[in-house]
Amino acid sequence: MGSGAPRVDRGSLRRTARFRAVRIAAASLGVAIGLIVSEPAHAASPMPIVGLRLDGVVDPFVADYLRSGIAAANDEGAPAVLLTIDTPGGLSSSMREITQAILNSRVPVLGYVSPAGARAASAGAFVLMSCPVAAMAPGTNVGAATPVGISGVTETAKVTNDAVASIRSMAEVYGRNADVAESFVRDATSITAEQALQQNVIDLIEPNTEALLADVSGTTVTLGDGTSATIPDLTGVPIDERSMAPGIGFLHALFDPNLAFIFFWLGLILIVIELIVPGHIFSGTVGTILLLLAIVSFGLLPVRLVGILLLIASVVFLILELKAPGFGIWSIFGLMALLGGGLLLYNGAGGVHVSPAVLVLVGIGVALFFGLVVSKLLALRRVPPLPQGAAALVGKEGVVVGPGLAPTGVVRIAAEQWRATTPAGRLPGGTRVRVTALDGLVLTVEPIVDAADLGTDQPAPAPAEGGTST
Repeated sequence: MGSGAPRVDRGSLRRTARFRAVRIAAASLGVAIGLIVSEPAHAASPMPIVGLRLDGVVDPFVADYLRSGIAAANDEGAPAVLLTIDTPGGLSSSMREITQAILNSRVPVLGYVSPAGARAASAGAFVLMSCPVAAMAPGTNVGAATPVGISGVTETAKVTNDAVASIRSMAEVYGRNADVAESFVRDATSITAEQALQQNVIDLIEPNTEALLADVSGTTVTLGDGTSATIPDLTGVPIDERSMAPGIGFLHALFDPNLAFIFFWLGLILIVIELIVPGHIFSGTVGTILLLLAIVSFGLLPVRLVGILLLIASVVFLILELKAPGFGIWSIFGLMALLGGGLLLYNGAGGVHVSPAVLVLVGIGVALFFGLVVSKLLALRRVPPLPQGAAALVGKEGVVVGPGLAPTGVVRIAAEQWRATTPAGRLPGGTRVRVTALDGLVLTVEPIVDAADLGTDQPAPAPAEGGTST
């Protein structure tokens, strides 16, 4: 090799190779550390809890909403379902649809009666008892689950025994006090949250949702099919609150004890208006719709037949007062029947009743309505009908317009112009006339002569027969 050739430093090459190997090893270590660190970060974002609510009457709308929500939680692999309960009860068929969804759920359903003042009454008691975890907030109550019909009386022994068997079986699955649960149905017993915990009807009393989730974290619970499941750590896990669709939620909100009372009475008085003054299709249609909504609501609520009869009687009494006014005795009876019907409309199961404020406002509104509106409508009904056709024009006064009548022309009656003729021969424009007949669209008119218009230039009256004139 010549002296001019470049000289390779083999030691430098070895040092460079070692440096590259160190860099590759460091990069690999960094990737491994990143994977290790990223795994806990990924685990820190678990699936959210599915939040559902049972508010108001247990009806087909809320049953479909809860059943679909529980099914979605199972499909998504949610760690739990939080079901917040505040209901006076409702349809047994809808209640069974909800309890079946809970009992067959692979995801634990945490039933929580909340907030303070809420209740799980009637069908709500069944729903709470069907949950693997039954919890209540302080100041809540559960029970009063006796089946009732439209007349407000207890259903037959067959229906009651079936309800007893259902609630006992759910209590026994979860190791709760089946005897107290049975008393909810047979004796309409209602107990506080503290009593329910002492008597082993529920599992927990918690002041808020956070405390409930922290307390059940890591516990093993029995599911509706008898198998066990361990609830993961729910501390800090977000809750995915799922609500009913707006349209379905609106329909569900209509089934309210106060709204049912208002709809029933408003529907009755609108139908009365249609009967008093026929032809008001709007009032009759709206009244019928409101009355049907109220009747459907009554089918979901513990109503008494005596309350409905008193409300109907109140309408009858107020109509009698309008038909035969006197000392106001019928009005007094009507308002008393209205208030009594509102107070006795529901049997009070689960705290269902008409609000006193609603009763007072409706009473005042009804008194004003019948005293002002309906009385005016009845007065209008007694007014004789306005004449139509020729009868409406004969006797009317007007004036000749244009050049005059010779003997035909145009006259103005009120604000309208008509073709007219006169037997007087010729009447100049501006002459005051009176309609004497109507033939098709042509008026027959005669001139109006006042006493002040008579003068020397007027023709003298013809002398009486057999007399003379001077």
